Amino acid sequence: MSEAPARHLNLTGASNFRDLGGYPGKDGRLVRWRQIFRSNHLGHLTEEDAAVLRSLGVRSAFDFRGTDERTEALCGIEGIEVHSLPVEPTVVAALRAIRESGTPLCREHALDVMQDSYRNYGQVNTPRFGALFTHLLEDRAPLVIHCTAGKDRTGFACALILHVLGVADDVISEDYLLTNRFYRRDPSVSSDLPDEVRQVLGSVQPPFLAAAFEAINADYGDLENYLASGLGLGPAERTALQERYLEG
Repeated sequence: MSEAPARHLNLTGASNFRDLGGYPGKDGRLVRWRQIFRSNHLGHLTEEDAAVLRSLGVRSAFDFRGTDERTEALCGIEGIEVHSLPVEPTVVAALRAIRESGTPLCREHALDVMQDSYRNYGQVNTPRFGALFTHLLEDRAPLVIHCTAGKDRTGFACALILHVLGVADDVISEDYLLTNRFYRRDPSVSSDLPDEVRQVLGSVQPPFLAAAFEAINADYGDLENYLASGLGLGPAERTALQERYLEG
């Protein structure tokens, strides 16, 4: 039996570049390796990193960063088409607003604001995630999905993808939490915030992702209705995605 490819690729300019392949999906069929990658932003890749992406055959990048984020670290790799699906960040601004109201910031504020941000993914930003699935139904793989840290917007998007492919919830959670193992937090980011707050912002936690799906259940009844009416993924579209991204 051949050894599975490495899930995490140790790039110099991106710490959280991972393959979504190898997880058991619908009917036990594995998610195809080397088709869908997830990462933190690609604006600091070295020439050697770019050569790795080209060797993987990466053709498309789907960028969930907001306007200012993209400007601060432009991603341009020859041969890779970049698609902007902007989900504007809200967390740091919300925390600064709390501080400016005269309330000293603490870890609990960060936890609350992070969960609010995740709730907005399904309540406010569904069109951007729907656009991602439109692209996934096209011939654009191998591809990479990323935001700034590759953990929140990207984490939610990848959780949706794995759900559609029939991957079990506990496995989806395991993939989501791998960010805590691989992501290297930039200590200069939001350096005006307390360290205990920045530690929360640089991590992923199960209640964050749970908040997104709880909000979806409240608004749509359940995830299946969200996939169908929110993201436009009826049975035909889901079958097409499974045929494209599952082995066998």
